[in-house]
Amino acid sequence: MPRVEKLLLAAADYDRIVAHAKESLPNEACGLIAGTVAGEGEAAVGTVEHVYLLTNVDESNEHFSMDPREQLAAVKDARAHGWEMLGNWHSHPESPSRPSEEDKRLAFDSTAAYLILSLMDPEHLVLNAFHVEHDKQVARVPLEVVEAKA
Repeated sequence: MPRVEKLLLAAADYDRIVAHAKESLPNEACGLIAGTVAGEGEAAVGTVEHVYLLTNVDESNEHFSMDPREQLAAVKDARAHGWEMLGNWHSHPESPSRPSEEDKRLAFDSTAAYLILSLMDPEHLVLNAFHVEHDKQVARVPLEVVEAKA
């Protein structure tokens, strides 16, 4: 998985994430993101080409586990389209848009972008992206919601 230092997400894909998260309430929602990467190192920009909406098999409002069959199907689909897996996303129904202690503990890939949508304030939804380093330190990844894919 390539490490990106900035992410571009189409507004339509943002809307799909929000809709899936709201439909999944009171539980956390989850999924994967795949796309393309331009540039290298600190100039690497990821463009999300597809958002995969997966089932949280834990059916919990405090944690998630992606359905393994859906996860495998998403990876196969991304490969078939020539996309890179850029990371994953999940919602926090009742907490801020930042990695929880459990999120950090379970983050094993420091190259993955971890997107977290907070639904804590229904009038002010917040989506942020992060890298979780091997030492479990969190680094924010600039995330830009754009009208259309570049």
